Amino acid sequence: MEKSTEQLRNVALIAHAGSGKTSLAEAMLYNGKVTTRMGKVDDGSSNLDFEPEEIKRRTTLTTAFHHFDWKKTSVNLIDTPGDDNFISDTKLSLQAADGAIVVIDATAGVKVGTEKVWGFADQQQLPRMVFVNRMDRERADFYQTLDMISQTFETNMTPLFLPMGAEDKFAGVVDLIKMKAYTYKKDGSGAFETGDIPSDMTDIATEWREKMVENIVEANDDLMEKYLEGDPLSDQEIEETLVQGIKSGMVTPVAAGSALLNMGITQLMNLIVENFPSPLERPPKTGAAPGGGETIEREPSPDAPFSALVFKTVADPFAGKLTIMRIFSGTLQPDATVYNANKESKEKLGNLLQMEGKKQQPMGTAVSGDIVAVAKLKETGTGDTLCAVNDPILYAPVEVIPPVISYAVEAKVKGSEDKVFTSLARLLEEDPTLKLERDPYTGDVVLSGTGQLHLEATCEKLNRKFGVEVILNPVKVPYRETIKKPAKGVVYRHKKQSGGRGQFAEVHFDVFPQEPDTGFEFEEALTGMNVPRNFVPAVEKGLNEAMESGPLAGYPVVDLKVRFYDGKSHEVDSSEMAFKMAAIMCLRKAMEAANPILLEPIMQLEIIVPEEVMGDVMGDLNGRRGRVMGMDSQGKYQIIKAQAPMSEVLTYALDLNSMSGGRGTFTMEQSHYEELPAQLTEKVIAAAKQEEE
Repeated sequence: MEKSTEQLRNVALIAHAGSGKTSLAEAMLYNGKVTTRMGKVDDGSSNLDFEPEEIKRRTTLTTAFHHFDWKKTSVNLIDTPGDDNFISDTKLSLQAADGAIVVIDATAGVKVGTEKVWGFADQQQLPRMVFVNRMDRERADFYQTLDMISQTFETNMTPLFLPMGAEDKFAGVVDLIKMKAYTYKKDGSGAFETGDIPSDMTDIATEWREKMVENIVEANDDLMEKYLEGDPLSDQEIEETLVQGIKSGMVTPVAAGSALLNMGITQLMNLIVENFPSPLERPPKTGAAPGGGETIEREPSPDAPFSALVFKTVADPFAGKLTIMRIFSGTLQPDATVYNANKESKEKLGNLLQMEGKKQQPMGTAVSGDIVAVAKLKETGTGDTLCAVNDPILYAPVEVIPPVISYAVEAKVKGSEDKVFTSLARLLEEDPTLKLERDPYTGDVVLSGTGQLHLEATCEKLNRKFGVEVILNPVKVPYRETIKKPAKGVVYRHKKQSGGRGQFAEVHFDVFPQEPDTGFEFEEALTGMNVPRNFVPAVEKGLNEAMESGPLAGYPVVDLKVRFYDGKSHEVDSSEMAFKMAAIMCLRKAMEAANPILLEPIMQLEIIVPEEVMGDVMGDLNGRRGRVMGMDSQGKYQIIKAQAPMSEVLTYALDLNSMSGGRGTFTMEQSHYEELPAQLTEKVIAAAKQEEE
């Protein structure tokens, strides 16, 4: 059907991993008659978890999209990952949503992932509803879960539906607005009968209805006054104010059910179309004029100039690259030419596609609020703004979560290194949380991601999509070498006589340590004519070459100064080559006399953990030769700012995860270099010698 912007709802399903988001989406697609049977995550028949890596692990690793029509409204579902390794995709995909359903497992309550995705929804200022899932499971407890949610999120949690029974006695839901009961069949058909509230629930239903009304009237001052004066409120007044409260974010409604048994889902679908805002009811999107110009506001109207944000890219080996965008204003036709404000270039679009799980369907005109995919764009990447050529605007995308773990990637088949690099670069278009670098000193290709599982799944995907097999190796620590004291008057003579023309050069150096991070300094201080000046560049070249590999363990040399003040030459046997060799050998000799030391990279960490594990984390840091630089608190979490040697935190992501039960997060970047303690220096030198052999 041709739909207008006000008939659209863009809804993201967000939750901690394993709470049942994908099963909930499957139930909605089935009820909306998009599918003829409910797909199941556990048997690999899901319409939304279709990547082989997802089927194998039975969990969502990448956001999937589908849509259904319900009550003359078109609902776009955005099914996001909940696993910490892939949660950055959730953060990016929420840019396309106008509302979020937070799915919480009634047997497990609020988990760390729930808190993270709730925070992302806060950043996007999204209205949200809570769906308490798995009411049919053993140990399901709706009221305990509700308490936990209210304590964690300090927001007005307002149940609109109460479950009838729990565990194997879960039979349906009670509607607190209409004061009716819906009793479900347990066959997954979604069929239910409407009746009166069971007599054993009338008291609790009346009590919770009272709480519900109290919460709802807070969204409207006039109604609140009427309520406080004891005047009766009509169902219509309550429902209209509820809609107002949800759209403004003042009221967070709670519903209950079982996604797997398709119980309570119809009521949730009604809530979505009746209470979530259409794109037209969201605030105007703010951007800037390209080139750092003034702030521009774009109304979400189909008549405004066209603008869209690319929030996801999928690398498809067959269709090429799929670019997925959310239109924030205006109208888009197939085959249109649009402007990429980030790349300052025009892009010609082909067919406009609507995502349906692993398939895409061509669509006609797309309007403000639509989520659209386009194949084979040349320049455009995730985070780019596409807009009208004659009326450009630039939207700021959300920041991706920085990578925390790195491995050196080695090709399983020798000689396919270049293919590894280019194929990984393709996957980087799809996943902006991956980082790919070539270490200039070790020559390794270093792949960084948000966790161990993230990098493993990336390697599986690399093999499946591009036929490239790789091995992940621990990253080599980039040690450096330097000196601690000066060495003056160091002389080296390079002399070779063996038939034909000989080689002769002699250089005299003073070598001094420099302040950290000042690099290498070369001072030419020759007087007299012992060394012809045309050999000076060869000496400097020799020094630069010698700095690439120090005398201790072959690591690059940093922070020293060489003063070249004298030497000797021979009018026939001296050459640039001879002076270069003399310089290399003289620096080596000077360093050995100048107390050479190894430097190790020190990382700056910011660690966020719940208060109760703070002691463990601090103790662990001490064991890693770490130093705590400062503390801060953020709600129930503590922020520890610390420094630790890189060699001690290569697998910190895994260790922090086990110490904090998955609730700790951290960011890490290189800070500076420090002297490596003597007892460890011997180990590093021994390891370097062993590798050389």
